[in-house]
Amino acid sequence: MKRKKIVVITLGILLVVAIVVLPILRPIGRPVADKIAVIPLSGTITFQEASFLSRSTITPGLVKEFLTRAEGDAAVKAIVLRIESPGGAVPPCQEILKEIQRVKEKMPVVVVMENVTASGGYYISTGADKIVALRYALTGSIGVISQAVNIEGLYEKLGIKIQTFKGGKYKDMHSGLRELTTEEEEIMQRLVDEYYEHFIEVVAEGRGLTREEVRNLATGQLYSGTEAMRLGLVDELGGLDTAIDLAAELAGLEAAVVEYYRPPRITLWSLLGFGNAIRMRLWGFSAQDIILLETLSQSYPQPKFLYQG
Repeated sequence: MKRKKIVVITLGILLVVAIVVLPILRPIGRPVADKIAVIPLSGTITFQEASFLSRSTITPGLVKEFLTRAEGDAAVKAIVLRIESPGGAVPPCQEILKEIQRVKEKMPVVVVMENVTASGGYYISTGADKIVALRYALTGSIGVISQAVNIEGLYEKLGIKIQTFKGGKYKDMHSGLRELTTEEEEIMQRLVDEYYEHFIEVVAEGRGLTREEVRNLATGQLYSGTEAMRLGLVDELGGLDTAIDLAAELAGLEAAVVEYYRPPRITLWSLLGFGNAIRMRLWGFSAQDIILLETLSQSYPQPKFLYQG
């Protein structure tokens, strides 16, 4: 009887150990499934975070955060960037391209274009190993644009006169308070040409094309996915599934779990600009008044050079 009791107690202890310990030990022996991370990048490329009014944006900080997360997960063996963007400012495009090129040294990166991925959107895509596009997606728009705003006439209508004191011949050429001289227009064009040549160089290097081949395509024109593939700007036609299969192939994976990263949520802080607009409307300001005040608040506008269609 006593021996039977000891056996029962022993079996009970072993059962408790099995219940408590085995769930802890099991993951150690179980191989972790390989993953492919699908990262959504949507919006204008800029350094500014998304707000209610600007909707989503693609910033170097956001891209780095996503890619660092993928790098930190040992199970992630390849990345698919789901890019939808009309482009944006040159400096953030350059920063994002560097990040993509850096990660590409560690694991395959595939870009998929499903709607519009043009200008700066295409610029950053050239950092990937492969580019996939839907047949009727729009891409390309390889070129640079910069526009100088002249609000001198607006100030005159409002009865505002501004006196300028400067040290440096060209210090006020971007003030927007006068027309540019012929010499200043040439300075602007030289800068545009420099960024344009850099865009051509990036595409040529990323796509394995000659500079002359890219120059013939760099007219600012949009291309369908079909035409882009024929011209060497895209590798394969297809959507997200095609891009995932290609990423798995490049990583040498027979099977993988696809993990979809979520885009960042708009925070309360980012809604403050929208709240100001609502208050101005409640105070009786028209939409035109709000735009006018926004323009006047930028007392010293700076030129923007855009990889944007």
